Amino acid sequence: FIDTADVYGMGRSEKLIARLLRERPRDRIWVATKAGRKLPEQTLAGYSMTNLVAWVEESLTNLDVEAIDLLQLHCPHPAVFDSAEVFGILDDLVAMGKIRYYGVSVETVDEARRAMVHPNVQSIQIIFNPFRIKPASAVLELAESKEIGILARVPLASGLLTGKLSASSTFHKED
Repeated sequence: FIDTADVYGMGRSEKLIARLLRERPRDRIWVATKAGRKLPEQTLAGYSMTNLVAWVEESLTNLDVEAIDLLQLHCPHPAVFDSAEVFGILDDLVAMGKIRYYGVSVETVDEARRAMVHPNVQSIQIIFNPFRIKPASAVLELAESKEIGILARVPLASGLLTGKLSASSTFHKED
């Protein structure tokens, strides 16, 4: 299972994954990619059929696959969570065979709960690590009851839990 996004390296990450898929044709590698962060400004209107189809088509080309295993909306505008129309477009993309499943990468517990209202959401990606444990009590049980998968975002707390950082670690001035 590989999780990426269309904006990681502006498509480069997806193209590298395509190379891996070609090099390992006998292995079943599930690929999740995200879409929506290419908008110049996050708005509900940005999650139109035109934009969603264009993002999916570009990811299909980058990944060199016929269908995306899991497409996740990438921390969308808050109004998206309450838009049956946007989730209907995702249902249409499933029906068209362009994506197999869809989910949402979220910022907050509230967004996770609002996304899980939509019946065909298959996954929620939420920040979950020893520093951010609220999802354990606020999201996991609901997700389990709805048979929605959880993907941990930032499980190593942006590197803090890798063991590579210490009190004497220094960072570039722009970091």
